[in-house]
Amino acid sequence: MGFLDGLMGNASNVDKSEIKKDFGKILVDGEEVSVAFKVIRDLFIFTDKRLILVDKQGLTGKKTDYHTILYKSISHFSIETGGNFDLDAELKIWISGNAQPLVSKTFKKDNSIYDIQKVLAAACG
Repeated sequence: MGFLDGLMGNASNVDKSEIKKDFGKILVDGEEVSVAFKVIRDLFIFTDKRLILVDKQGLTGKKTDYHTILYKSISHFSIETGGNFDLDAELKIWISGNAQPLVSKTFKKDNSIYDIQKVLAAACG
C-alpha cells in the first residue's frame, strides 16, 4: 500500500523500527511494538501493553494528540464495512463504563479495517 492508499484513508503497515525511532519517547522501558497502521496522518500503534492512537492535528500536523487505551479497558469494538452506495468502513471502540464509543474512525476502503480488527481481537482476547 502506498501514498495513494494513505490519501484515500486506507490503512498501511508501518515498520516497527520506524515507530520505535519516532515514538520512543512515549514508549515505556521494555515496551515492544507489535504492529502499527497509518491512516492518512493518524497512527494505530499496538504494543504488548496498550493501543496508542496518534492523532496529527492542524494543517501542518505539528500538534499531536497521543491517546493511550489499555487493552483491559476495552469493553468491545465493532467494524462496519462499506456497502454498494456507502463505501466507507468504520471502526468503533468502547471503553468500560462508557455508553458511547471512545474511538470512531472512518476508512475509505474496508479491506484494511479487517487487519486492525484482527489485531484488536488478539490483543483483547
